[in-house]
Amino acid sequence: MPLPRLILTSGEPAGIGPELCLAAAARQWSCDLIVACDQALIEQRARQVHADIRFAPYTPGAARQEHVPGTMRLLHSPLANAAYPGRLDASNAHYVLQLLDAAIDGCSRREFDAIVTAPVQKSVINDAGIAFSGHTEYLAERAGGAHPVMMLATKKLRVALATTHLPLSTVSGAITAELLERVLIILDHDLRDRFALPAPRILVCGLNPHAGESGHLGREEIEVIEPVLRRLCKSGMRLIGPAPADTAFTPHMLAQADAVLAMYHDQGLPVIKYADFGAAVNVTLGLPFIRTSVDHGTALDLAGTGKADPGSLYAAIEMAIEMAAKARRRQRTAPDRTLPAR
Repeated sequence: MPLPRLILTSGEPAGIGPELCLAAAARQWSCDLIVACDQALIEQRARQVHADIRFAPYTPGAARQEHVPGTMRLLHSPLANAAYPGRLDASNAHYVLQLLDAAIDGCSRREFDAIVTAPVQKSVINDAGIAFSGHTEYLAERAGGAHPVMMLATKKLRVALATTHLPLSTVSGAITAELLERVLIILDHDLRDRFALPAPRILVCGLNPHAGESGHLGREEIEVIEPVLRRLCKSGMRLIGPAPADTAFTPHMLAQADAVLAMYHDQGLPVIKYADFGAAVNVTLGLPFIRTSVDHGTALDLAGTGKADPGSLYAAIEMAIEMAAKARRRQRTAPDRTLPAR
């Protein structure tokens, strides 16, 4: 089976992304690991954090080779202006998106088997006049308008989101039957397809306290969530809920599930980050390519100090390798991956 090739984008140049990439380059990986970054930036950051890494240019079309610890195959993309740790510069916003574009284009050519992303700073991209709500939405748009589903995963817990980066005041209106059905179909499909779970069990949270308390604390469960779950269960999905979010994450409930679907960002993600912060992986489901990422931000205050914890990036790379290997095994009988009908 061919060696998986991953593209690792270095993210916000003023953040910890470049030095996380250096930490990754120092380790052994069972893949061909390519890093997308400005060459002068990564070399300067290596000197700053005393990383002994040998750099070599990567040319698209080059033969695959297993990663050698202490080396970095570099896909160079030039900065607009020199970047300094902790100092955001909106003129470099387009550079951050160029890294993602190179990764997406490479996946579309099957040059890369997966994308792993270091963190970006959404605020500085918006300050540059670019409408950007996050990696997840940008990747989906570039993938032709795919519907992305954000999931954080550890070795013990998977939490997906029905909605992502929305103000809390708009969440109820966003959770329609159509949206919820689409998210659950994608989640069920990708748990089977990319995590090799033949019959995934999905625990679905309610939106309101006590899952609406039979309509006394809100009717979204009765009018939207429950009908969707009944309909999809009849089609063969294994769905549990809607469950009160304050008990959904208890050991007894989690023992019955392979993944939890939370209705909004801060309903589910604080739990998994508390349980295993620094070891969780952000996975984007519903895309025509594999994408994993860290579970944290750019940590501008730590940039350039060499003190940033690379644990989440290591976990993201490991998960991407596993997912890419499974995808390659599937391609022996089904060369083209198609998403379920919306």
